[in-house]
Amino acid sequence: MQPTLPSNSSSGLSIRSIMGVFKLRIGVVITFTALAGLAVSSGPSLSLMQLVVLTLSVLVSSASAGAFNQYYEHDIDPLMGRTKKRPFATGEIKHGPIWLVVIGTLMVLSVGAAWVALNAWAALFVFLGAFFYAIVYTVWLKRRTWLNIVFGGLAGSWAVLAGATAADPQLGAVPLSLAFVLFLWTPPHFWSLAIAFRDDYAAAGVPMLPVVVGDRRAAQAIFYSTLALVAASFLPLIFGLGVVYFAGALAGGFLFIQKAWLLTRETSRQTAMACFHASLIQLTLVLVAAMIDAQL
Repeated sequence: MQPTLPSNSSSGLSIRSIMGVFKLRIGVVITFTALAGLAVSSGPSLSLMQLVVLTLSVLVSSASAGAFNQYYEHDIDPLMGRTKKRPFATGEIKHGPIWLVVIGTLMVLSVGAAWVALNAWAALFVFLGAFFYAIVYTVWLKRRTWLNIVFGGLAGSWAVLAGATAADPQLGAVPLSLAFVLFLWTPPHFWSLAIAFRDDYAAAGVPMLPVVVGDRRAAQAIFYSTLALVAASFLPLIFGLGVVYFAGALAGGFLFIQKAWLLTRETSRQTAMACFHASLIQLTLVLVAAMIDAQL
């Protein structure tokens, strides 16, 4: 039994729609954080098969959580300009219970593969990453509190720990500190986007921070949380990472703080998106620098 597509959809369009449902771009970012966790772990190297299983397990579990997010939010996505063209929102892909079977099957396969090929701890963290995004964030918190993304953002932290425990179930200080960095990174990253699309969230009744407290106060929260993030990003230096990581954390942190400060001075869609993009650059520099430094 296959997920039902409208009869007038071309095969090419159907494939693109299905790929969009699974939010693969977010999945790739989550997978990258898992590989960073693996790189900074002190455990033995994985075999090629284990590396493939880790990569696919995190990617598929993240994709299943992304699909559930769109499935669950098919009622509010049409109210937001940013999401109104999603396949479930437009009816391009039929919203039906078969999708829950598909999503659940993918989740079981990804966690099961991690358990068999890696270990129980890695499997647990793969599961927690998807669970926190799909259930904690999407179902429990998103429509109820501005703290939604604070706790829902743990998905990236669990991915770091999944990668680290794949090599060594005994978590070291470096992967734990990197997971903490991911936890602090998510709120200012997403709140920047929420300022840019505040009217969308207000129309959908989603209490993102800018909707609750206004753009100005949200921008201040972004700035101070960015300061906390950048300070925390230097913690791995205490536990063994060196000059390469320091350079990446310093460059990325400086850029993110600069854009967050400008956002407090002029709170607009343009400065919010500039801050959002700076957050992506900062995370990339931190993760890449950590991966390089750990191999030196």
